Amino acid sequence: MPATLNPSLVELRNLSFGYGESAVLHDVSLCIPRGKVTALIGPMGGGKTTTLRLMGGQNRAWSGQMLFDGQDIGLMDQQQLFAVRRRMGILFQFAALFADMSVYENVAFPLREHTDLPESLIRDIVLMKLNAVGLRNARDLMPSEVSGGMAKRIGIARAIALDPDFLMYDEPFSGLDPISLLVAARLIRQLNDSMGLTSIFVSHEVTHTLEIADHVVILDSGKVAFQGTVEQARKSTDPLVYQYVNGLPDGPVRFHYPAVTIDQDFGIPIHAAPAPADSP
Repeated sequence: MPATLNPSLVELRNLSFGYGESAVLHDVSLCIPRGKVTALIGPMGGGKTTTLRLMGGQNRAWSGQMLFDGQDIGLMDQQQLFAVRRRMGILFQFAALFADMSVYENVAFPLREHTDLPESLIRDIVLMKLNAVGLRNARDLMPSEVSGGMAKRIGIARAIALDPDFLMYDEPFSGLDPISLLVAARLIRQLNDSMGLTSIFVSHEVTHTLEIADHVVILDSGKVAFQGTVEQARKSTDPLVYQYVNGLPDGPVRFHYPAVTIDQDFGIPIHAAPAPADSP
């Protein structure tokens, strides 16, 4: 890596954001290492998908910076944003394939929208991308004819059609059976390494997530609870990180929703001794 190249392709600096008047992210600072696979994990509602939306420029921060390759996405005009997005690919949570287009046409779509390539070259690229995800022979099928796992892989083929530098996956393992999940996990790792990508994926599936990731960021309640290597995450003694990495049912993320005590709710001391029975 050249000495002048920033080791982080994506960086959030003191970023805050929310919807309406409700804050979702609070003064978040994190880095996505260049050339690595980063897992963005944490309890539900922590702001993970919102973070991806900010990285893609779908939303703009209330305050702070959202940097892509050193450029603040929040300061870009539409033309500049489109140019940066040309370097990004995304797999949406439910693949988001166009239902009225064949598999081939779905993967060809970004090539037709963003390039002036001849159809003969588009065909070669589409077939190469489909081959990379093991679905070259599914080119003529419609989205309604493929399984959920296949739909995710088609979505990945479409996401890499333009040879992006940065690939985002929103819940790539959601709704998959064990075989399809393992295939998706292996693809994320292999494509990152073979194409020289920088990847980030949101997931709640801890086992396979930690097997393929290089870097881990844990978000909780809109704040960074942890960022570091997988080994550091596994060895962390932080109560929240330990609970999440080990899948424990209780801890900082409580099993019981915050409430008054049971004694107060029922109006009687629950551990009071029973009244003596009447004598015969």
